[in-house]
Amino acid sequence: MSTKLYVGNLPYSITKQALQDAFGQCGTIDSVNLITDRDTGQSKGFAFVEMSSNSEAQKAIQELNGFNMDGRAIKVNEAKPQAPRENRGFGGGGGGSRW
Repeated sequence: MSTKLYVGNLPYSITKQALQDAFGQCGTIDSVNLITDRDTGQSKGFAFVEMSSNSEAQKAIQELNGFNMDGRAIKVNEAKPQAPRENRGFGGGGGGSRW
């Protein structure tokens, strides 16, 4: 079963390929999701890397947490489950007078 890792404090110049190269040394990568700004396409400084097994994910945490990447000590830990999003639609009404 795959394990998703949160990778933070990344340099803004980081590329998906650089993450694949670094994490690939710890095992098989299922996916890399580099979070970027919608308008500029620049990295927001964090990513999610999915490793194919828990043992490979633990190895990546041990070897890469604190690793210096372009002058920044990156943070690597197991990702927390995504919280459900609030409904941001136009609902709820309210605010009118009864009469």
